[in-house]
Amino acid sequence: MSKKPVRGRPPTGSALSAAERMRRLRERKRAAGLKPVLTWVAAEPKAPPAYSSHRLLEARSLAMHALIARKIERDPKLLQVARQNIERWSAQRGDERPAWLDEWRALLNRPWQTIAALITDPSENAARLRQSSPFAGFLAPQERRRIHEAFRA
Repeated sequence: MSKKPVRGRPPTGSALSAAERMRRLRERKRAAGLKPVLTWVAAEPKAPPAYSSHRLLEARSLAMHALIARKIERDPKLLQVARQNIERWSAQRGDERPAWLDEWRALLNRPWQTIAALITDPSENAARLRQSSPFAGFLAPQERRRIHEAFRA
């Protein structure tokens, strides 16, 4: 008959039982002045989590881009304005242009459905891209004001 290999530490013969370890732990805690907790004590009721101003700005940006997506859906020629914005910003920055300009340039060469899905996506990556959106000037002042009023803090 073969023996199973013993896992873990080799036995020393002087190991404490689990109950004895717990007794000693309780003694150390009592000696340190700690009292045992016998019942759960409810904490003070917490206030509902407040939305941060950053989350509010992200939600407002998402709403604006959803409206922009609807406008471009009705008139796909507007997409050319975003491409022109990217080219103008690239020319202004010269050799020191940020990576997001190239990222937007590549994205704006994709099919419209892909672009629309991205600018209306609530993901962290889409929120990051919306912070440097090439869709500046797409909304009329009254459209922007209506969205700002809806997302007031």
